[in-house]
Amino acid sequence: MTRSFARRRVLRTAAALGGAALLGPLAGPARAAEHAGRPWPETFPLPNGFRPEGITIGAGPYAYIGSIATGSVYRADLATGRGRVVSQGLGAAHPVIGLKIDRRERLLFLCGGVSREIRIADARRGTLLRTFGVGSEGTMVNDVVLTPGAAYFTDSFKPNLYRLPLGPRDEPGEAITTVPLGGDWVQGAALTANGISRTPDGRALLMVNQAVGGGSLMRVDTRTGVARRMDLGGTPLPNADGLLLLGRLLHVVQNRLNTIAVLKLNESGTSGRVIARITDPDFKVPTTAAVWRDRIYLPNARFDVAQPTPDTTYDVVAVDRVGR
Repeated sequence: MTRSFARRRVLRTAAALGGAALLGPLAGPARAAEHAGRPWPETFPLPNGFRPEGITIGAGPYAYIGSIATGSVYRADLATGRGRVVSQGLGAAHPVIGLKIDRRERLLFLCGGVSREIRIADARRGTLLRTFGVGSEGTMVNDVVLTPGAAYFTDSFKPNLYRLPLGPRDEPGEAITTVPLGGDWVQGAALTANGISRTPDGRALLMVNQAVGGGSLMRVDTRTGVARRMDLGGTPLPNADGLLLLGRLLHVVQNRLNTIAVLKLNESGTSGRVIARITDPDFKVPTTAAVWRDRIYLPNARFDVAQPTPDTTYDVVAVDRVGR
């Protein structure tokens, strides 16, 4: 049975709801993170007009959020909610969509969206270290996952995967390889590929495909680019965006549905079932997710705002993990 969870901040509880629809609350205890005896904030603001999309969290309790509007990266202290821009962007023509920080928290791998750029920045100083151009006209570099040997980047408008080799200290190589996607992959007329993750066994990648079956997941062979549709028991995943894998639980952010679908996968990532759904009254079209201990953090992209302005407000929301 699929469970749904809606956090109610006033009661500081997690409400467990029976069935796939939100039928009725059953209160349960929430796990509040503590800092010097005070709960960590459940939401915290980003700069007005920031237009966030991607988020990454390293070994320390700090989140890095990328800006569509300016290409800047904002670093927030999860214990206090306070932060600042640590990497100044190059403007609207050079956005940051997805991003990841390396294991040593030295490098930020930035997806440049329609600029067709993959950028590497110093996580501490914010300085831009490397820029790679990929794809062709119409390319949109959307999201990234880091593996022990390479960083892989999705292209929302082209059936390609981009591979950047990484050294033993996650230092980037000199050239990016384009891996064409085949097999069950179908490229739609609109945005197709989105979030990306490793399989639980680490032998392949999982990618969102928004064009197949009303929203699906593909298991991709990184060597050949052959994609096979994951068996989800007939459950579609519309509006699927960012992916977050925790053990064998894959969290799929469904942005305009204001929901995280939690899937239990087999080790190889060939099949999975939705076992829970997480929602929150503070969700305003969240796009991606990152974890710190018992909490998952999501930036509200507010894609429902037709014409964002420099005064449009944005924030990050924390929700409790379900299951371990």
